[in-house]
Amino acid sequence: MWRRPRVRRLSGAGPPWQPRSVHSPTVPDRRPELQRRALASIAGLPAPIRELGEVFADAGHELALVGGPVRDAFLGEVSHDLDFTTSAHPDETVRLLRSWTDTWWDIGKEFGTIGARRDDLVVEVTTYRSEAYEVGSRKPAVEYGDTLEGDLSRRDFTVNAMAVRLPDLTFVDPHDGLGALADGVLRTPVTATRSFDDDPLRIMRAARFAAQLGFAVAEDVTAAMTELAPRLGIVSAERVRSELERLLVSADPRRGLELMVDTGVADVVLPELSHLRQTVDEHKRHKDVYEHTLTVLDQAIALETGPEGPVPGPDPVLRLAAVMHDVGKPATRRFEPGGGVSFHHHELVGAKLTTKRMRALRFDKQTIKDVSRLVELHLRFHGYGDGAWTDSAVRRYVTDAGPLLERLHRLTRADCTTRNRRKAARLSAAYDDLEERIARLREEEELAKIRPDLDGRQIMEILDVPAGPTVGEAYRFLLDLRMERGPLGADAAREALLAWWQARPHS
Repeated sequence: MWRRPRVRRLSGAGPPWQPRSVHSPTVPDRRPELQRRALASIAGLPAPIRELGEVFADAGHELALVGGPVRDAFLGEVSHDLDFTTSAHPDETVRLLRSWTDTWWDIGKEFGTIGARRDDLVVEVTTYRSEAYEVGSRKPAVEYGDTLEGDLSRRDFTVNAMAVRLPDLTFVDPHDGLGALADGVLRTPVTATRSFDDDPLRIMRAARFAAQLGFAVAEDVTAAMTELAPRLGIVSAERVRSELERLLVSADPRRGLELMVDTGVADVVLPELSHLRQTVDEHKRHKDVYEHTLTVLDQAIALETGPEGPVPGPDPVLRLAAVMHDVGKPATRRFEPGGGVSFHHHELVGAKLTTKRMRALRFDKQTIKDVSRLVELHLRFHGYGDGAWTDSAVRRYVTDAGPLLERLHRLTRADCTTRNRRKAARLSAAYDDLEERIARLREEEELAKIRPDLDGRQIMEILDVPAGPTVGEAYRFLLDLRMERGPLGADAAREALLAWWQARPHS
């Protein structure tokens, strides 16, 4: 998978999202190159799209391709989300789309958006509009606009405020989005303060686009993010979570997360990440947990696989687990008498904090469960290098990880950020050995399908008891036995079960 090259931080330089001297005369003008890319991409628009423009034009309405698809065309990328804006109001848009295709939907009609499909093409057509949040409201108020230029002025960033009129393919760029694209800088069409005050979610979108596009962020934009970050409190958790998810699966999520932390946005959205900076120790008794976390994220991403591999990237569960794996450290930090520092049980505290935060952001139950479990298990491997793990311990490791095992492999490896080459090599070799043992046991015992040697029905027959809690206790006893000794066989398991039953106190 192609990834945009990471912007390396130079000595003495500011954050990677801060603009450099992009207007230096030694920097070549990229506009001609971008225009050539866009021309080739837009000229290749499918014929039905041109036809759609003619349908609206014949009815006396304007139609323009807008936003992401236009931006992506200049970057030489093909966008599969075709967004249009029009002078037609929603009811008229429905009528015109019905003459173009039989498949359409009005689920976004409240916000002026109508969707349609024709063969493999999916389009969304939105009436010219402006929107803003009323005081105390979590839902933006929408008002229809009159002109394409007015619609573009209410867009989030100038790189998304470019349009191509159809069917004549006229390029419209009233806010020099092309210049911002050439410079690689996020700017807003109107003042950043006004833009973010109208729609606070754009604060999150700034962080997301910094990560997705690898762009710097204009100084007035970062200033407005810092000033208005508390306004994110009026935005629904679902919309905030959606932007965070997009940031995490972008080309360079570290860039976006650093921007969120440095502007105080993370204090509102993901305070557990911000709090990691509290563990910075001026006496250097332990590593910088915040920087360590970002490095773990980078390394976890590097361990993702292609589509045919066990952890196809981008993997949001692995990436979020990397971000959250040490969030329990601030609450568990203790300075020991000998001058050391401990974080006892920070993985358990971190798992609880992760669950709480993800619930607040309205993640789905399975994702919450998976990420929290990875945080809980991320330290389990440590100590394996001492050679003390039995086959039973390996079985428990695999069973506890369950379907998350491949992600846990990668999170554990990514968690090694030591600069001590010998220590890093020793940890890597130990984990190689663990994976080899897992593979060997899996081949011998079908490790991923470990079950007791007797099932619930057999337990009830042997003990002559009905279904209930007693059967569950017996099942867990046999599972522990299976973990400890490996496969026993039905006869040996029966003898062990009866011995356990006789030793068990009966009322």
